[in-house]
Parts: sequence; structure tokens; C-alpha cells
Amino acid sequence: MTIAHRTRPTPPGLEQSSEPKSVRFEHVDKSYGCTEVLKDFNIDIEAGSMVSFLGPSGCGKTTTLRILAGFEPVNGGDVLVGGESVLKLPPNSRDMGMVFQSYSLFPNLSVSENIEYGLRIRRVDAGARRRRTDELLEICGLTGMSARFPHQLSGGQQQRVALARALATQPQVLLLDEPLSALDASVRSSLRDEIRRVQQALGTTTVFITHDQGEALAIADRVAVMSEGRIEQYSAPHEVYSSPSTAFVARFVGSINEFAVGSDWTIRDRLPIEPAPDHTVFVRPENLSIAAAADGFLEVKHSTYTGERTMVHLGLPDGHIAQWAASLASADADALRPGMRIDASVTAQPALRLDSHDAPRLQS
Repeated sequence: MTIAHRTRPTPPGLEQSSEPKSVRFEHVDKSYGCTEVLKDFNIDIEAGSMVSFLGPSGCGKTTTLRILAGFEPVNGGDVLVGGESVLKLPPNSRDMGMVFQSYSLFPNLSVSENIEYGLRIRRVDAGARRRRTDELLEICGLTGMSARFPHQLSGGQQQRVALARALATQPQVLLLDEPLSALDASVRSSLRDEIRRVQQALGTTTVFITHDQGEALAIADRVAVMSEGRIEQYSAPHEVYSSPSTAFVARFVGSINEFAVGSDWTIRDRLPIEPAPDHTVFVRPENLSIAAAADGFLEVKHSTYTGERTMVHLGLPDGHIAQWAASLASADADALRPGMRIDASVTAQPALRLDSHDAPRLQS
């Protein structure tokens, strides 16, 4: 079911504004003892947009969410929602909805009772609670499940209830802390699409924390790639993948090939590695073309079949490991066998090109 973007009705009894708000971190520092988690952290999140925070464990993405929610104090800087600082506000005054990895539903309450729990706390009248709950049951794909209890629902359905409950009070900001990580792959994919659909329908400013690259790229308007407490890149998903701004982003997001080349190398020139490299070029596997060649400088090590595409792993003839990979249509990869000599060329501009001293971990 597709729902067009619309203005959200405000149930009687809700006093806060239903308009989404922008979020801004200004020079935020956060430490635990001697361990710095966020260092001069800055980001602007546009009102009504969805932003994914992506990075390895320990990079500070969950700490960022907890600071925004009011669960963690900062050592310096400011956090603004709708242009106003929220640092002095307790969590229950920040008008934010949260969905966690664990569903955190009340087991003794029905689906409808779970969804309207926050409205009851705010003393919203029964008619408004019922109308809002019915609306969210439809929006979140839970029609006909209002009387069920959490133990009668699948994991994906429970997470939909958690999402509906978080949205019930019409929060200005929705915070999602790895909400899909406990689900199996097929459910994750469908629920990811549902979350995005609901977010676009309601226009709620949303922060989505994940370690899954596919989720981050598929669900968000913009992706913030984090490393060691700082944002390495904050861009639209296609830009993060096709035009990474740093070696870290190139290596962390998706698969990448690294070739050491001379300063005058262009994509019209034959790879491989120059004996005295000046630059490192980062090339996505789909932009590496390979062909059998008796004098080829590379050798097929093994292949990974994934259906329509096959990843052909390549290495130097005298090496024992695969250092590069080309993504080919499976029909084209069938003729390439381990041990076959290969020539390679680059079919598009590299995703990134750096001086060798800016990309110290070279493959050679």
C-alpha cells in the first residue's frame, strides 16, 4: 500500500506541534573517562528528512542518538532541535519517539493498548486515542491485529507495533536504534521498506542507526559515515557509494579495489601497479573489466556466484591470495577458471584517487 505525503492531523488533547523539526549538533564533545567518543562533532539534519548513521562498532553512532534523546550528557558543544537547545531538557520533554533493537513491548497489553500507551500517559481523551491508533494500525500494516498480544505476533509485526507506538504521540523526531538487526534477512528487507514508506507518509524527522550498509543506503535521504567519533562523509547515498570523500569511506562502504598507479595514469592506460606508485585509485568491482590474456598480469583465484552476478576474485600470479575483484554478469564469468591469466582495465573514473601518503594501506 502506498500512501502519499500528507499533513498529519493532531488528535484532540495533544498540545505539542506536529511539525517535524531540524536537528543540529554543534561542536559536541563526549568522553567516557579518558576515552573520547565524539570529537568536535557537527551535523545538520533537515526537518522531515531521514538520516542514517553508519559506521563500525565503537565509532560513536549510538552515543550520538543517546545524546539527542537526552540519555547522555555532553562534555561540550550544543544540540539544537528546531533551532533551540535541548541540553537542559529531560528525555520526557524532548518530544522524541524511539524504537530499539529489542521491541520493548508490554507483554500484558494488546497491540492497540501498546500503541496508545503514550497517549494515555498524556491524558489524551479516549476518542482521540482510538482514532490515532486506528490510523497507525493502517499506516504500519497492522490492520486486524489490534486485539492480539505481543506473543501472538512475529518479530517483524512486533517491530511494526513498536514503530506505531513511537509515532503515536506525533514526535518531532523519531530515533531508530538498529531496529532491524534482530530480524532475519527477508523480514528486514520488507520492514526496512515499510519504515521508509511510513516516514515519507508522515514526514517525521528520523535518525536511523545501523551497522548494515545496505540498510543505510536504501532507507535514507542522507548517510553520515562515522569513524572514531567524527563524520567522514555526510551525503546522499549514491554519493557515498560512487564518490567517497576519504579512503575510510571508500573501504568501509561496499567492496573496493585499490591499485597503485603513477601520477600520469589515466583510465585509458593498462593496469597494473606501477613499480614506483604515486597515487592510489579506488575502483568499484563493477567498474573493473577483465578478459583472458596470455600475458595478463593477474590471475583468477576463485569466484563467488550470487545469482545474476558473479564476483571474480583476482591476485598476482605468484601470490596466494586474492587482492582484487571484478563483478561480472554470471554468464560472462562462466568461462573464467581458477589459474587463468587475466588482463584488467577500468571502465569508469575511479571512485576516489589519492596521493599514496593519504592512503597508506595499499594492496600490491
